[in-house]
Amino acid sequence: MLVHGLWLNGLESLFLRDRLRTAGFAPESFRYHSMHVSLRDAADALAARIRPLGDVVHVVAHSLGGLVACEAFATHSNLPSGRTVLLGSPVRGARAAREVASRWYGATMLGPLAVAELARERDCAWQSPREVGVIAGSRAVGLGRVFADLPVPNDGTVCVDETSLPGASAQLVLDVSHTGMLLSQELAKAVVAFLRNGRFD
Repeated sequence: MLVHGLWLNGLESLFLRDRLRTAGFAPESFRYHSMHVSLRDAADALAARIRPLGDVVHVVAHSLGGLVACEAFATHSNLPSGRTVLLGSPVRGARAAREVASRWYGATMLGPLAVAELARERDCAWQSPREVGVIAGSRAVGLGRVFADLPVPNDGTVCVDETSLPGASAQLVLDVSHTGMLLSQELAKAVVAFLRNGRFD
């Protein structure tokens, strides 16, 4: 299951989807209206989507989608087993989002979900029995740098320290940007390795 992030229309993830399919997985996409729903609403919808899919369902989530996945597994205990990979997910909040939210157009640009969850510092830990792997990017190319002076390393939108998730099984930093990570062959290989073995080779 691929869970998309803010402003992601699914086209960017076609490469990753194809790599997962080639590796023997059967990827499906989950989309939510980030401009109109709360985190809990999106998490409930994700849980309802994956519950009937089988005994083992892996989840790969990008950016804000990672927060949706974290919330789903924190609030629903009867979900299928499997592994989860978070890609550039600012589970601790995002400096760039806070800067955008502070401007007059911020709420309209980001939407209520991102303002409520990204534009604040979060204290997040993984407590689900599922294994979770975290991949962050360190190539500082992206819109986030237009709005905020981001400390390095960052992926142009999210800083590496903002992706740190206590309780994660494995964490990896790759030389990719926030959107570019979805087109990275190296990242796709890392995702496949974690879904198969619970570690990044």
